[in-house]
Amino acid sequence: METASLTGKEAAAALNAETTERAAALAARGRAPRLALVVANADPASAWYVNSLRKSAANRGIECDTVDLGVDADITTLRAELAARTADPAVDAIMLQTPLPAGVKLEDVAAAIGAEKDVDGVAPLSLGLLAANTPVFAPATAEAVVVLLKQHGIELTGKHVAVVGRSNVVGKPLAQLLLAENATVTVAHSRTADLAAVTAAADIVVAAAGRAGLIRAEHVRAGAVVIDVGTNEGPDGSIVGDVDADSVRGRAAALSPVPGGVGPVTTALLMRHVVEAAERAAEA
Repeated sequence: METASLTGKEAAAALNAETTERAAALAARGRAPRLALVVANADPASAWYVNSLRKSAANRGIECDTVDLGVDADITTLRAELAARTADPAVDAIMLQTPLPAGVKLEDVAAAIGAEKDVDGVAPLSLGLLAANTPVFAPATAEAVVVLLKQHGIELTGKHVAVVGRSNVVGKPLAQLLLAENATVTVAHSRTADLAAVTAAADIVVAAAGRAGLIRAEHVRAGAVVIDVGTNEGPDGSIVGDVDADSVRGRAAALSPVPGGVGPVTTALLMRHVVEAAERAAEA
């Protein structure tokens, strides 16, 4: 079986083109969209990602402020900064970059981000609104999975989707988004007994566990669609996914590549969320 490659290039390009036009329209009215990136780490991978976000924002006509609080920032400092940015009318959108300083958990500080500016959907209120099927910014990576599937014409209504991973940033919100698309969803995780039996029963498998090569041929039924959300460091320093692509290729009907699959769509959605937040603020 030939396995189709579900690249994110086309979906990202379409999103970026629309976002650029909408940002330009806001700028023409005298106020370009503004994003605040709050950072409290010295992680090289995080620095690379922040830089890529800044470049993407600049390309879309979005102003971007990077707030570096340092690796010693505590919960009080982080909460205060996020609350101040939420209260600042000049800031339309806020992103809190991970990893966070030792001893600080995302849920400890994310609640300080107002839902109207929480463009990556990390705050507890945002996650609760999503679960209640109330309009809110969804975590961009989770949303990117749905957008990628739709871009490639893959039907979700009535399909059985196995999501491997239960994080608050991908697995759980993705399950909610898929349910809203009328899919039947099974969420599996590190303690799932006989993972292969669970995933091999699905029409679509989404790997979002953060374990390189976790999903192999035995986890995928012939003709299934596989979406790889993983971004892990390979033995040679390259980025590899949660799917053993060589094992799955030839068995799955379609597979998203890493890199080049979910990632570009995620960044494009984040920028679109920033512009949407700015549009809502302008109308308020």
